[in-house]
Amino acid sequence: MAFMECRFHSDVLGRAMAMNVIVPQQAKTQIGMSSAGSGRKDYPVLYLLHGMMGDYCSWMRQSSIERYAAAYDVVVVMPDGERGYYTDMVTGYRYWTMLSEELPEIVANLFPVSRRREDTYAAGLSMGGYGALKLALRRPDRYAGAVALSAVADVRMWFEQTPVRDEMQRIFGGADELIPGGNDLFALAENAVKAPAPPRLMMVCGTEDRFCQGNARFSKHLQALKWPDLHYREEPGGHEWGFWDRWIQPGLKFLLG
Repeated sequence: MAFMECRFHSDVLGRAMAMNVIVPQQAKTQIGMSSAGSGRKDYPVLYLLHGMMGDYCSWMRQSSIERYAAAYDVVVVMPDGERGYYTDMVTGYRYWTMLSEELPEIVANLFPVSRRREDTYAAGLSMGGYGALKLALRRPDRYAGAVALSAVADVRMWFEQTPVRDEMQRIFGGADELIPGGNDLFALAENAVKAPAPPRLMMVCGTEDRFCQGNARFSKHLQALKWPDLHYREEPGGHEWGFWDRWIQPGLKFLLG
């Protein structure tokens, strides 16, 4: 696998941004790691999103994502979402538009990725798990599947518990503005389940994680909607990298295996 740190200009945000990208490389002599890379010009692409306390380097620094991705012919794109919840903020930047509209075009122009829905996936942890689910649910025409680890699945519940309420209000406006703003996963799922092919979803959360209750509530909502392909699990663990590093491996297999 080849690893690239990419600095690019975002017209949507009006400033410089960054992303890390893993690209399959054909190699015969690399010791200690399997080698991916078929030489194709249209690899599947996975948008892998960080959490609120992280940045575009988090997955590379704190997990073995490059080693895990080497088992698959996939380009992994890890963009910087800062602390914006991958949302067009009420007061701030348009992170959702950058992520969902601008970034795929930039990636397709720079890297050998497929533009087909069946080759496009999202995954993430915590805030990034919310972002991955939102990508799949708001754009079921573009994303074939998503994996959400310890996701902030119930933003309305998080409004009641968060110690950074002022920041959340700057992002979303308020709990009552989630649905009209297109940021409530429960409402998005009710629309996405009517799509010709609802995306495949995998959600995993630790039983000691503060977001476990919200994940359970959202999974029950999906079950009530008779979501056609939903894999939900609760396992012992907290909100920490040991859990995410372990579960991104079956997550990759779920999407790409």
